[in-house]
Amino acid sequence: MFASMRVPHTLVLLFLIMAIAWVATLALPQGRFARMTPEGASHAMVVPGSYERLEERVRLSPTVLLTSVPRAMADAREIIFFVLLVGGAIGVLRATGVIDAALGALLRRLEKRPFWLIAGGVTAFAAASSAIGVAEEYIPLMVILMSLCVAMRLDTVTAVAIVVVGYGIGYGVAALNPFTVQVAQNVAGLQPVSGWEFRLALFLPFVAIGVHHVWSYARRVALDPSRSLLAGIEARMPDPPAPVPLDGRRWLVLIIALAAFALMVWGITAKGWYLVELSALFVGLALIAGLAGGLGADRTARHFTEGAAELAGTALLIGFARAIALILEEGQVLDTIVHGLAQPLSALGSYGAAVGMLLIQTVINFFIPSGSGQAYATMPIMAPLADVVGVERQVAVLAFQFGDGFANMIVPTNVVLMSILGIAGIPFDRWLRFVAPLMLKLLIASALALIVAIAIGYR
Repeated sequence: MFASMRVPHTLVLLFLIMAIAWVATLALPQGRFARMTPEGASHAMVVPGSYERLEERVRLSPTVLLTSVPRAMADAREIIFFVLLVGGAIGVLRATGVIDAALGALLRRLEKRPFWLIAGGVTAFAAASSAIGVAEEYIPLMVILMSLCVAMRLDTVTAVAIVVVGYGIGYGVAALNPFTVQVAQNVAGLQPVSGWEFRLALFLPFVAIGVHHVWSYARRVALDPSRSLLAGIEARMPDPPAPVPLDGRRWLVLIIALAAFALMVWGITAKGWYLVELSALFVGLALIAGLAGGLGADRTARHFTEGAAELAGTALLIGFARAIALILEEGQVLDTIVHGLAQPLSALGSYGAAVGMLLIQTVINFFIPSGSGQAYATMPIMAPLADVVGVERQVAVLAFQFGDGFANMIVPTNVVLMSILGIAGIPFDRWLRFVAPLMLKLLIASALALIVAIAIGYR
C-alpha cells in the first residue's frame, strides 16, 4: 500500500493548509485573548479566560495567499538566515570528511561485537542528531552497517534500525538541534537551547529504550534467522564505499567542532547569546574547519554555499509555515483556534494537556515531516495554548520535539527514512512491524517525561 502511495511535496501541503487557514478566517468566529508580559519574561503570555469575540469581522482578500509568503519570510528572516548558515557550516564539515570518518571509524571498531555495534551505533547517531541535526548524512553509512550486520549473522533490518532509531531518538530528545529545538524555542519566545540540562538527562534513558528494542530483535535473528522480518525476501547488498580515514587533519577538525559546540553552550548560558551570535559562531566554525581540513579558501566557500543551498528548501518551508500563522493572526482566528483546543485539553489538567500536545504533534508530523516547518506551523498555536492550559512553553516545545523526532521513524512521508529503506530493500510494511512497538514504548516514555517536566517546573 505504502509503496504505491504518492504524498504531495511538503510545500504543496503547506500551501493547502494556507488555503484552509484563509477559509477559516471566513468561517470561524473571530476573537482574541488579552496578553501580558510577566516581569522578567521575554515574551507576552496569553491571559487564561480572557478570550472574547470581536464584533467587527476582518475580511482578508484571497491575494493574501500570495502576499503572506514574502511577508512571512521577512518576519522569519533571523531564523531562516540562521538555518542557512548552519547548513553551510555542516556542508564544510561534511566536505572535510570528518563526519563519515568519525562515524565510520566508530562502526569499524565495534566490528564483531554485535551488542556494542548496536549500542555504540545508536548512541553515536543519536548524539550527532541531537547536537547538530544530522540526518541525510547518515545515508552513505548504510552500506557499511549492512555489511557489518550481515557478517555477524544479523539482518539488514538491524542495520537500518541502528541508524533510524538513533536518528529519531536524537531528534526527539535533542539538546541543541538548530533545526528543531532552536527554531521552536524562537517561535515560542524562549532563549535558544534553554532547558538543555533536562533534555540531556533524558538522552541516555531514551537511547537505552532504543538499544534494548534493536538488540532484542537482533539477538532473536542471530539465534534463529527464520525469525527475521525479511524472511523470504532476497537480501540487497550494494558495494561498500571506500573507507574515509580519521587522520590527523580530521582529528583536528573534530576537536574544532566539539570546541565550537562547547563555546555555543557557554555563550548561551553565560552570555545570553541569541541567533546573531550563534549564526556568527557557525560562520566561524565553517571558516576555521575548512582551512584546518585542508579545503583552502575557495573550496571552503564553495562547500559552504552548497551546504546552505541544500537547506534552501527548509528555508522556504519555514516561510510558508510562518505564512499559515500570519493568515490566522491577521484574520483574527488564531486565538479562536487556541480557545477551541484549550477547552478539551484544559479538562484533562496540565498533565493530560501536555500529553495531548504530544499526540497532536505526532499526527501532524505525517503531514509536515520537516521539523523546522512543523515548528513554525504549530508553535504559534501551541505556545499560547500552553499559556491557557497552564503548561510552561518549554514543556510545549518538548512535546513538539517528541512528536516530531520519534515520528520520523515511522511516517512514510519522511524522505530520509524512505531513502534508507530503499537502499536496504526493506518493504515499508516489514519495517512497520519492527518500529511500531518501539513507537509505543517511546510515546509512553515521552508522556512520563512530560509529566515529570511539569512536576519539577521545567521552564
